[in-house]
Amino acid sequence: MMLQLLSSLLLVALASGCGRPSYNPSSRVVNGEDAVPYSWPWQVSLQYEKDGAFYHTCGGSLIAPNWVMTAGHCISSSRTYQVVLGEYDRAEEEGPEQVIPINAGDLFVHPLWNSNCVACGNDIALIKLSRSALLTDTVQLSCLPPAGDILPNEAPCYISGWGRLYTGGPLPDKLQQALLPVVDHEHCSRWDWWGSSVKPTMVCAGGDVRSGCNGDSGGPLNCPAADGTWQVHGVTSFVSAFGCNTLKKPTVFTRVSAFSDWIEETMASH
Repeated sequence: MMLQLLSSLLLVALASGCGRPSYNPSSRVVNGEDAVPYSWPWQVSLQYEKDGAFYHTCGGSLIAPNWVMTAGHCISSSRTYQVVLGEYDRAEEEGPEQVIPINAGDLFVHPLWNSNCVACGNDIALIKLSRSALLTDTVQLSCLPPAGDILPNEAPCYISGWGRLYTGGPLPDKLQQALLPVVDHEHCSRWDWWGSSVKPTMVCAGGDVRSGCNGDSGGPLNCPAADGTWQVHGVTSFVSAFGCNTLKKPTVFTRVSAFSDWIEETMASH
């Protein structure tokens, strides 16, 4: 009976099909590189409208057919947004893109997010799409980790996004990825690292030649789970004021598993 139950649960998990890209991410890594097209199929480009055109501002993750998770600091109530799914090369119309408008009342920033205190945490937001995404081999859902899940030091996670290629540098057209090993809280909160700026509700990753940069904000920290799926453990939050690639200043992410209840409640009540 137990085996039957387990196998039926497994079938449900596989049928819900999160975290399994049709196009496998490449394992070779340098100082950030072009991602394999559509290998992070839950990655979205969050864009804002200015003078009739839309511009990339942040990343995000598709966590349900009609919900995107991003960072609180990516959202301004005075702006109009759209989300682009199935995006790879932003300079070209490649075919799989799905552009979905966002209604003004469907932006939900964590109530404790304070833009004057990034180090206070709670840098997370949910966006309800005006229509559900069509799930295809290029647009898929991310898996989220179990509530409270903490990654071990040096867990091999990937950041992905269209953020600047280096401090003050250009935004790339093609989606970038980089391997950012996790730095556990004990290391990351040392005085010569991030000190008290890093809270237990955050995840640090990287801290050497690879890092997140402006424009990656809100995007996923993709980490492999034991069952072969990828889980989004982090929402890109902040980097060092001294620049994106600063030694002992890993990229800091909002730890998704610390906000499981808020995510579930927000989605259930809207």
